[in-house]
Amino acid sequence: MPLVGCGSDGNSNTTGTGISGGTSGKGGGSGAGGSSSGAGGSSGDGGSSSGGSSSGGSSGSSGRGGAGGSAGASGAGGATTSDTLYGEVHTGVYHLGPVDYDETEWHNACAPAEKYRPPLRSLMGPLLGGVSGIFGQDGSLCDACMLVKTAKGKSAVLRIVTYGVEAEPGDIDVSPEAFEILHSDEFPREMTWQLAKCPDTGTLRYEFQTEASIWWTSLWVRNARVPVTKVEVKSGNHSSFAELARGGDGTLTDNGGFGEGSFTLRITGIDNQVIEDTFPSFETGELVTSTKQFQ
Repeated sequence: MPLVGCGSDGNSNTTGTGISGGTSGKGGGSGAGGSSSGAGGSSGDGGSSSGGSSSGGSSGSSGRGGAGGSAGASGAGGATTSDTLYGEVHTGVYHLGPVDYDETEWHNACAPAEKYRPPLRSLMGPLLGGVSGIFGQDGSLCDACMLVKTAKGKSAVLRIVTYGVEAEPGDIDVSPEAFEILHSDEFPREMTWQLAKCPDTGTLRYEFQTEASIWWTSLWVRNARVPVTKVEVKSGNHSSFAELARGGDGTLTDNGGFGEGSFTLRITGIDNQVIEDTFPSFETGELVTSTKQFQ
């Protein structure tokens, strides 16, 4: 994927994480009937659940507090710590990208061309980060959370929404809201980051691409509390579970399509938790609200 540009916070020459990773409707729908492409799909308040009631109302339970009652963070789901961490600890420096939903400088690699939808922005909150493409370019970290700890003792849990070029592999870019929490007027801004369990902001969301169809089906799994390692489907075209292909923008795609009728998604987390969700059908560009979430 081509780079869009490189950000700088004015205090260093470290490049930012802007990259053109989000490819909405890539590949298009093939076969009879083609696919219906919309400008951004449905952006209703949390989407509609196809065959299931959403917990906590139609938009999930957005705006809930930080995990474990953590104070000092701003925004929906904001947290300054997490009690569950995964994988390697990375060392580097943090920079004000800026990383933001409005993409004031760079496109978020994990978003569609139409950007993150308003219901998802409210759900996941403004504490955002971008990592080096060394870690993120396969799309596996899209929408995962990381715990950032500065050398000055401050910390925050950030949602990873992009990746790109950094001066050093461990460096990150952050949103203005995250920068406010982490910044202590220090320079260089040394920190560590590690994948972490996200704060509880409600149930899973499934965002279908605006060109998804029964002949070519592609979606994002949004708002997962743990990093997602695998997504499978059982459907009219698959009598047993078949793994979806992950794209660099975090999409999960079935190039042959789910087929007609009901389907079941099976989502596996990094800690081997498994969630199964069954729906009678889906609509192009739909944002579907699950009743389930990882613990």
